[in-house]
Amino acid sequence: MDWWTKAKEFLSEVRTEMRKVSFPTRDEVVGTTVVVMVTSVIFGIYLFSADRLIQWAYQGIVKVFG
Repeated sequence: MDWWTKAKEFLSEVRTEMRKVSFPTRDEVVGTTVVVMVTSVIFGIYLFSADRLIQWAYQGIVKVFG
């Protein structure tokens, strides 16, 4: 039954630590979500543009040397 004592102690410690946790407010969650979405769109546009540029350069090199 030693595992039972350890399990109860573990759950007690989890409860104690969970009381120390501070959860974000709804406004904070919405704000950070907007930042993540905008940043994702910006990086997506950047990567799309870089991919197109590399593709264009590769095709140009193949035309010249191919």
